[in-house]
Amino acid sequence: MYYKFSGITQKLAGSSAMTAYIPQGLRPSVPTESPSMIFATPTKVVSERGAVVEYLGANKVPDLQRIFQTPDGLPVHMKRGVPDKLLYRTTMALTVGGVLYCLVALYMAAQPRNK
Repeated sequence: MYYKFSGITQKLAGSSAMTAYIPQGLRPSVPTESPSMIFATPTKVVSERGAVVEYLGANKVPDLQRIFQTPDGLPVHMKRGVPDKLLYRTTMALTVGGVLYCLVALYMAAQPRNK
């Protein structure tokens, strides 16, 4: 026997197999066409050229591997130069500013109110 939660009585009630597996009267719908690709959209449809898919843009992974694997003594988060330094320093400044703001707020909250 199959059971389904009844929204009216707030209890389990007996039901058929079809209604037990499809909750709240929702019916499964089969899409008529396949959804379009969101990420990595190929430049040509696969059926035009066979199994080969060409993607937009160049492969940057070998260049980035070469940059990040050079033994120059720099940490990984600083290897790409000025943009990395700017991002690192901005993050550190916001972190220190946030800590100072929290400390000031705690100090002000700890002081008694003057009437």
